[in-house]
Amino acid sequence: MTDTTWQIPDPDTQPDFYADVPLKRFFAWLVDSVLVLILCVLVLPFTAFTGLFFLPLLFLAVGLVYRTATIANGSATWGMRLFALEFRTASGHRFDGTTAFMHSMAFTLSCAVPLVQLASILLMLTGARGQGLTDLALGTVAINRRAAC
Repeated sequence: MTDTTWQIPDPDTQPDFYADVPLKRFFAWLVDSVLVLILCVLVLPFTAFTGLFFLPLLFLAVGLVYRTATIANGSATWGMRLFALEFRTASGHRFDGTTAFMHSMAFTLSCAVPLVQLASILLMLTGARGQGLTDLALGTVAINRRAAC
């Protein structure tokens, strides 16, 4: 099957694409959060340590850059790659730079508002495709990479 004819898999007829995706996304988020924290520590000296005064905002900004760069270059963050996940658009294509930025920006905004993030988590746990608010808004989905091969 070529990438141009590929579509988002149906969770009823192709459940392997969505098997354990919410759990894998959680573990990928943990890995990515640790990586972003390490990057923040590396950036702090370049802010003359004034970044400590606005560390949550620094964390969100570094996370936005990290997520956008990694997703644009492989349709997955490094944490997602570790757990064999990748994002796909509504037409089944991997993310380009624009989609990666839009998804990362929406994710960052939802992280900044805990109730929105909680709603997103609940949607991931209850939806057939494991989509959060950002995914639903953009028409994207996270799938198991091995099933897509």
